[in-house]
Amino acid sequence: MEAFLGAKEKIELRRILLRFCRSVGAELRKPQNSIYHPFFSALSSQSVKEKQRELAENASGGPPVKKQSAGELRLHKDISELNLPKSCAIQFPNGKDDLMNFEVSIRPDDGYYLGGTFLFSFQVSPIYPHEAPKVKCKTKVYHPNIDLEGNVCLNILREDWKPVLNINTVIYGLYHLFTEPNYEDPLNHEAAAVLRENPKMFESNVRRAMAGGYVGQTFFPRCI
Repeated sequence: MEAFLGAKEKIELRRILLRFCRSVGAELRKPQNSIYHPFFSALSSQSVKEKQRELAENASGGPPVKKQSAGELRLHKDISELNLPKSCAIQFPNGKDDLMNFEVSIRPDDGYYLGGTFLFSFQVSPIYPHEAPKVKCKTKVYHPNIDLEGNVCLNILREDWKPVLNINTVIYGLYHLFTEPNYEDPLNHEAAAVLRENPKMFESNVRRAMAGGYVGQTFFPRCI
């Protein structure tokens, strides 16, 4: 086309084209209303639909439902399959929304600790059952396998733990500690020595402690 124009016309045409290009570039750089851009309008519509679904899922007014970890799913299964003796009970002090922290009470019906009630706290990891639950005795007890801070010496909570074990197994293991305390693997070495050397004195110490009294220099609250 420029072949048919003179020098002045060519210059003027180039000026017009330059102004047009600048005008188009400026227009493209301006923020555009989504009404005029179907792609962004579709994204906005999709976002609204997702928000509507989220609101519908949480119509109860509570916080969004948290996705359960593998540990929570396995623990839920364990709890639903519990088969405990009447002397053991489980409770959830934080409510049903916190399954990972619960308590178990044990009331032995045989042995040295007959008639006592002992409370244990359970803290379960999100990677359970690949990690054993953390268990502590909340009741201060005179026992060779439980120290005065509530730490428990039970092999299945330590080196013998396997993912095939479950909460039912642990509770039975704790119950077994009260019916058959073991002086060979102690946490309370003093109590273990008395059990090993003088079972009658050990029994007397246990009864005194459970009734609420001193054994040596240590006071034990009543748990019977």
